Amino acid sequence: MKAGGLFSIDRDYFYQIGAYDTGMDIWGGENLEMSFRVWMCGGRLVITPCSRVGHVFRKTTPYTFPGGTSRIVDKNNGRLAAVWLDEWRSFYFAMFPGARTVDIGDVSERMKLRKDLKCKGFRWYLEHIYPESPMPLDYHYLGEIRNEESQYCLDTMGRKSGEMLGMGYCHGLGGNQVFAYTKRQQVMSDDNCLDATSSSTTVKLVRCHGLGGNQAWHYSLVERTIKHVASGKCLSKPGPNDLTTPVLAYCDGSEGQKWTMDSKFKWQAQSADDDEV
Repeated sequence: MKAGGLFSIDRDYFYQIGAYDTGMDIWGGENLEMSFRVWMCGGRLVITPCSRVGHVFRKTTPYTFPGGTSRIVDKNNGRLAAVWLDEWRSFYFAMFPGARTVDIGDVSERMKLRKDLKCKGFRWYLEHIYPESPMPLDYHYLGEIRNEESQYCLDTMGRKSGEMLGMGYCHGLGGNQVFAYTKRQQVMSDDNCLDATSSSTTVKLVRCHGLGGNQAWHYSLVERTIKHVASGKCLSKPGPNDLTTPVLAYCDGSEGQKWTMDSKFKWQAQSADDDEV
């Protein structure tokens, strides 16, 4: 990804690949859109470590943001997602639900540009340019994970890697309550995965490493349990002493160990056997 205010590009090439998306407004997202476009349409971004660039910031912006900054940025990023992210746009709109409600305008010209330039798909970008991306390549499920007894949802609470997994009222607004259950058996939110050791009852958020082990979980559509593969224990609702922290416990078939993964999003990696994923 390039920064928006400090890059150089050949003028002819700039216009050849479509310049800026004129459907975007004012500020925000244009650097991301151009970065995806350059990589996916045959170009490359190069960082020159020894370069020096001056950037003078104004005390106040010389322009206004009708409807607020968030609305403008959501619109711009929504256009980016619609044109370049393919099926991963669902992941983006789940993480940033505000972008779902904003009118992004007509993107048909940008879609035609992508076709005319014979650009690669977003899967290619994830596999070859940004394999460490927090966007899962293949996932069975994307959305909230609801405990059937308490009717509360798993929630990152905005916590960082190494901190405890949380749980709270299911608000349906995406964000911290969006989890992906991936083909690698990860339960992930952004770039953190549910992680637990066999000897502990605690479940933490730890940066995803993709190697299984403490981050491998098995979800059964029949039993509706989320089983930690290494320990054989089940993810359970919080105990009476801490109502916001789910735990690992021996599987007993109770309602407190049953979790619902219902979503309007596609199950990308669904196998022929729908009972076990």
